[in-house]
Amino acid sequence: MKHLLIKCIVASVVCLAMGGLSGVVTADAIPTWYTTIQKPSFNPPSWVFGPVWTTLYILMGIAFGVIWDSDSSNPMKRKAMGIFGIQLLLNALWSILFFGLQNPFAAFIEIIVLQIFILLTILYFYRIKAWTIWLLVPYSLWVGFASVLNYSIYILN
Repeated sequence: MKHLLIKCIVASVVCLAMGGLSGVVTADAIPTWYTTIQKPSFNPPSWVFGPVWTTLYILMGIAFGVIWDSDSSNPMKRKAMGIFGIQLLLNALWSILFFGLQNPFAAFIEIIVLQIFILLTILYFYRIKAWTIWLLVPYSLWVGFASVLNYSIYILN
């Protein structure tokens, strides 16, 4: 149990750190470029994103920690962890494309790929510890919403 807790904490810290790095790119663009572009009526207020992403990164970290701590003889474990890593990198890349490069079209294409990797992560985690998917479903739903928001911003601008 102690090892599981440590792995969940370490994984959550890594996820939060990736989010923090993404936040650095985002923070510079919010008061400048982002305020000048057209956004749809359903665009959440800026203050919503911090608490939502913090919660999602912690849930992702816990899910990863559980998989990391699972039976090491499971042949899918390594693949599941690799796919998780790819989706985490794609998560960070989206901020670079959208906010850093100010390219909503490229970010939209990338967020579709991200969603595919989130769904693959869910599939592989399910095969190892089925209940962990409930920690990832909110993330997938939020990224689905973000995809619609991203596409709307692209169309409006």
